[in-house]
Amino acid sequence: MRAAIIIFGAAVRPDGSASPTLRRRVEAAARFGARLADPLYIPTGAQGRFGPAESHVMSELLQSFGVPAGSIVEEPTGTDTLSSALASEVLLRRLGHAGPVYAATSRFHLPRCLLLLRVMGLQARPVPIGGSAGAEGWRRRWYWRLREVPAIPYDAALALWHRLRGR
Repeated sequence: MRAAIIIFGAAVRPDGSASPTLRRRVEAAARFGARLADPLYIPTGAQGRFGPAESHVMSELLQSFGVPAGSIVEEPTGTDTLSSALASEVLLRRLGHAGPVYAATSRFHLPRCLLLLRVMGLQARPVPIGGSAGAEGWRRRWYWRLREVPAIPYDAALALWHRLRGR
């Protein structure tokens, strides 16, 4: 069965290029997908403050890493983690996807992404991140980790509400 790799978005720079965080997420997804037979890549994310949609920037990066355009389905409507997870689940259902699902994102963000996808009924597993945690200092890393503390239960409750009401 064909695996789907959902890549959660991050900021696009003012010049329209991927931020280091976005690049690391796409690199991890491409590296992991290269070990699978014909994976489906689902980059998520709408247009933010700068440049084109995050999903489009990720799609171009994937192609620059050798991923065929036919293996990429952009999900350009997600404006945050929850809406990206909800939209990805709808997209996979519409495509009739029945294979494994993987989430590619940053280490601090992975628990929330996996939880949301699982609440939506997808048995999601993590894409191994590998490499460095980034160039940020310890204060910045802790900021992002602590930011997840209220976001996890909040988004989980909303995702459960969406699932129970039948979308």
